[in-house]
Amino acid sequence: MIEQLLDLALKQGADAAEVFQSRSHARPVYFEANRLKQLESVESEGTSLRIWRHGQPGLAVAYGEVSPKDLVRRALSISHLNPPEALDLQTPYPSSNLDVGQAVSVEQLLSWGRESIEQIREGYPEILCTAAWECDHEETHLANTAGLNCHYTDITLSSDLAVEWVRGDDFLSVSDGESQRDRLNPSHITQPILQRLAWAKENVPCPSGRLPVLFTAKAADLLWGTIQAALNGKQALEQASPWSSQLHKPVLSPQITLSQQPHLGPYSCPFDDEGTPTRPLTFIEEGVLQLFYCDRRIGRRLGSGSTGNGFRPGLSSYPTPGLFNLMVEPGSGSLEALIAQLDQGLIVDEILGGGGGLSGDFSVNVALGYRVEKGQVLGRVKDTMVSGNVYTALREVIRLGGDARWNGSCYTPSIVVDGLSVTGQA
Repeated sequence: MIEQLLDLALKQGADAAEVFQSRSHARPVYFEANRLKQLESVESEGTSLRIWRHGQPGLAVAYGEVSPKDLVRRALSISHLNPPEALDLQTPYPSSNLDVGQAVSVEQLLSWGRESIEQIREGYPEILCTAAWECDHEETHLANTAGLNCHYTDITLSSDLAVEWVRGDDFLSVSDGESQRDRLNPSHITQPILQRLAWAKENVPCPSGRLPVLFTAKAADLLWGTIQAALNGKQALEQASPWSSQLHKPVLSPQITLSQQPHLGPYSCPFDDEGTPTRPLTFIEEGVLQLFYCDRRIGRRLGSGSTGNGFRPGLSSYPTPGLFNLMVEPGSGSLEALIAQLDQGLIVDEILGGGGGLSGDFSVNVALGYRVEKGQVLGRVKDTMVSGNVYTALREVIRLGGDARWNGSCYTPSIVVDGLSVTGQA
């Protein structure tokens, strides 16, 4: 089918063409109110054809069954509406098709799900658990008229567990999750939840003012989401990133090193959605900005070339700069060790609201937080808000933990920062 689309596009007058095909098969297992709710098998398939005619690009997408003639006709029709652009297709390169991950049975997912709920309810029988355990099978195939033909298969296991604890008028919700390759361990998500439940047995007031704030690995995405946006080559080109003119200059604390590792963790990506090979890259080394990530178009305009970071937000979208497998170099010590070093502070484990965007300014409500005094967790805080600026906070890092974990496709430890304001109910 892919070769047929490429040949037909050329015969119909296209100068060049590219076919991107994605298939997915997921088998989620859902639990609700401590019991099995449903089993599912979800499949999807989509094909995206991008052509250039007289330098003008056109993009057409089909889901499920594909009519080659119709898809080519639509792509050529759309190309008339777009301005010309430089044609830049990835040429063939030595590679081996990558198949990563091992599928597991539905029975195994059910067993893990039941085990996780049993572990929670053993200590808290009154708690209600909602869970999802999933085996996700993704296949990607990319070919173009320059001779490139590559594909890979990626199988990822994931789990999510949320618990609800109602004590009179007090409602507490705690959640956690894990993504891995070949095996999931229920204890890896139940133990952090049990720890949070133990910390939350008492509700305590939170002091207001400028306090050290400890973001757990789960909550640290509030910070790294802003940093990923600032490292985007498109934002740098448009002078929208605060780091547009800061290449090779210190921008964050010397404790921070950020890199991309496309072949590590629960997700793999040997090439981006333009066919460019991905590779390990260091964006910030000991606080110094080294590199922006780019797709082929942005890399050409910046003069740096593509970094292998051209990804499609969806099949119907053109590639744009995107990050994959961002890794924050961890420090040392467990979460408990970080807490023990706080004389007074706040632990943020879950937030309500989004991050700061490119400006870095944010003000979020703490959905799940805990007060720390003299290295001890006193209890859960409610009606608490944290505000400040991401860039300021990450220049005033107190310590990075050694408890790094995958949070989606971001590998991050817990982090203690200064420079943030905490507003709590007296």
